[in-house]
Amino acid sequence: MPVLSAPKIEQLSQAQNPKQAIIAAVGDLSKVDVFSDLVLVATFIRSEKTAGGIIRPREVVQEDEFQGKTGLVLKCGPLAYTDWEDDDMRGRSAQQHTWGVFAIKDGWPVQINGVACRFIPYDKLRARVADPTLVF
Repeated sequence: MPVLSAPKIEQLSQAQNPKQAIIAAVGDLSKVDVFSDLVLVATFIRSEKTAGGIIRPREVVQEDEFQGKTGLVLKCGPLAYTDWEDDDMRGRSAQQHTWGVFAIKDGWPVQINGVACRFIPYDKLRARVADPTLVF
């Protein structure tokens, strides 16, 4: 059985602003409840056009869904914090609409509204970056 890529990968790879494109593509998440310590992240899909102007083949773009290690935090569960964080920092590692870095083995891959996403345990987020292209 072939693995099907998320339908909106090509659209996201052509976006000028990946953050806004993901938010628009995922749409309304009010009917999605994230449980326990999980964080819902949308997988960052790199631009189909490289800095040097080379167009990456569709198969290579689709591979970002499975190999991407950066994602946009969309929603957090009620326990998405750790005991070692003091009250001022509690939950700040996974702020909505920030880019988080994670190991792909730590997430459960799903598609939400045609967008590649993962549920990541809060304590498995490794870093927060301002630019998702810094990590692959």
